[in-house]
Formats: sequence, structure tokens, C-alpha cells
Amino acid sequence: MKYFLIAGEASGDLHASNLMRCLQQEDAEADFRYYGGDRMMAVGGECLRHYKEIAYMGFIPVMMHAGVILRAMRECKKAIAQWQPDVVILVDYPGFNLSMARYVKQKLGIPVYYYISPKIWAWKEHRIRQIKENVDELFSILPFEVPFFEQKHGYPIHYVGNPSVDEMEQFKKGYRETYEAFIRNYQLENRPVIALLPGSRRQEVKDNLRRMAEAALPYLEKGYQAVVATVADLPQEFYLEHLRGLPTQHLHLLCNATLPLLSHAEVALVTSGTATLETALMRVPQVVCYYAPLGPIVRFLKRKLLHVPYISLPNLIMDREIIPELIADEVNVPNMIRHLQELLRGGTHRNPMLADYEAMVLRLGPDGAPQRAAQEILHCLRK
Repeated sequence: MKYFLIAGEASGDLHASNLMRCLQQEDAEADFRYYGGDRMMAVGGECLRHYKEIAYMGFIPVMMHAGVILRAMRECKKAIAQWQPDVVILVDYPGFNLSMARYVKQKLGIPVYYYISPKIWAWKEHRIRQIKENVDELFSILPFEVPFFEQKHGYPIHYVGNPSVDEMEQFKKGYRETYEAFIRNYQLENRPVIALLPGSRRQEVKDNLRRMAEAALPYLEKGYQAVVATVADLPQEFYLEHLRGLPTQHLHLLCNATLPLLSHAEVALVTSGTATLETALMRVPQVVCYYAPLGPIVRFLKRKLLHVPYISLPNLIMDREIIPELIADEVNVPNMIRHLQELLRGGTHRNPMLADYEAMVLRLGPDGAPQRAAQEILHCLRK
């Protein structure tokens, strides 16, 4: 069969690539064309546009690059119409993908499947109408989405498990680096590690990194080292700019090695996102830190605009606060220091959090999510 996939950011590229591999195993004649990234290209098929050309988030960046995005949409619609795939598979990225779904469903009559659903349970719940009208099958990776879509909105979906479980288990099975080798290979110190994960987007790093580092400083004097997980898309100078003036001793940058870092971290400060789930699956106690200016206003708007009580995936999955969340002006040094103290070895909250992680894993279900998604997709298409 012919599959056209659209992924608009790095996480979508990763999840889509794993789905493509599983589709190849289930369908010997699988043929792919896509908007995606390097991981999808490594699987095969034809990449028509790299996601980095359209991966703009937030109102102002999107408006500034509206011409590029609209041109990409036109080209995507034309490519789908000319190729006539058996199915179009959308991967997250709702702003772009829901527009594509409407065109493909209403103008071309080609089946539209959604893998990793838009997070309309958090905001923009009105998009359920677009999904009902234009998405034939939705494949969910979060267990709490089942009652949201099926019971609240009467829209049946497929829960296939969470691909992060597969990705973390696959990494752990293949990762053999000892702590001694880790610190030697990355030129770190022989000290316990506090991991700082300030996010992958420029604004996230700008808002959170310095505060995280300042919270770690007292522990650096007590024998710890702080290691910042950086990404290749942002220059190292950008990180250093937001650490300027802080003591650099025992403070390190580590590029594109987040999972090795988490493998050896004692505790982590994490900006909300998929990283909170990955940190939990790596069994590292964590504090979620998501700073925003105008703190009281932001917290007020959160209560009014968000339809969920938490911002981190582990808490949403468990439907209770198993990890502390600091939001807006709550992201301050005293708060972070207090929570770190509770989560370091010997801390009062460390073992309870680790036990909650195990309960969360059971709720997510076993690994094999991409394989189950591929099987369900083919079952739906053949039916």
C-alpha cells in the first residue's frame, strides 16, 4: 500500500519513523512519501519536505513565516492529489495537520488516520468537530484520551500504548555505558549528577535554564555536578549566554545525549513536555519547572483556558500529582531547592515517586505500541 505521512517536529519524526518500520514488517509492499525528518528518511521512501522548514510554534513565529507554511500546505495537497495514496497518516502537529485532514477527506476522499492525537483535552477542545468530520481513525498513545474521546465526545478511538515505552526500553537494552565510562567519554566529573532539561525550544531555554542552574548551585557545593541537556538545533553559545555570571565549576553542557544523561542522573529538573514522561520511564525523580513572565496572570489563565489539572504527562496519566509542578512565578530558587532536597538519595519523596513511576508504567501498558498501531492501521484499511 501507499502511505503518505506528515510529521511536523522532531518527536513526530521519531514516532513516525518507528511506525513506518512496523508498517514495513506488516506490509511487504509499503511505499512511503512524507513531510518528515532524518529518522523517517533513514527508514526509506521519499521525503518531500523536511519538518524543520515548517516547524514554527507560537502565534508570532507562525505569522512571521506564514508564507512558507502556506506554500508548504499547497505543495503537500498537490503531492497527495497526484500520488493518490491509500491513506494519509497525520502525526500530531495539529495546526498544519487538521487543515490537511479537511482537504484530503472532503476534496480527495482518501482515508485520513491520525497517529498521536492532537492534545485537544488540554486546550482548543472545539477541534473535536474537525476531528469527527475529517479523521476516519484516531490512534491514541495516552490512556486518559480514551474516556475523553469516547465517553465525553462519542468518538471511538484506538488506544495502542505509548511509543515512549518502546523507545526507552530499546535504549536501555542497547545502552551498556558504565558510570565511569559515561563521565570519561563526556569529560564530566566523578560526582553525582543533577540533570537539567530546559527544553528544546529557544524560549523554553531562555525562560528556564538560568533558574534551574541557580537552584542546583547549593548542591554543587555539597559534592554534586549539574549537567545541562542541550540540543544541536541551538548553539552552545546560546546556553552559555543564559549561564553568564554563574560559577562554571561543576556545571556542564551535554549535547544530544539526554538519555545517557538520565541513565546516570540522581534527580532532574525538567521543563514540561514529552521529556517529563521520558524522565519518568528512565526512573529518575524529577521536578517540573515551566517559567512564564507575569506569573499570577499566567496561573489565572491556566485555570481558565486549560481543561486539565496538570501540565506534565506522568501526572495526567495517573490523574494525580506524582511529581511536583512549578509553573510561572512558582519557578523560583527556594521552591526548586526544597523539592530537590526531597528527591535526592535519602529524601522523603524519592521512593514514593519511584513507586508511582511503576504504577504509571502499568497504566501505560506493555511495549509494542508502534507494532500495534501498524497492525490496527492495516486492519482498518483492509476492512
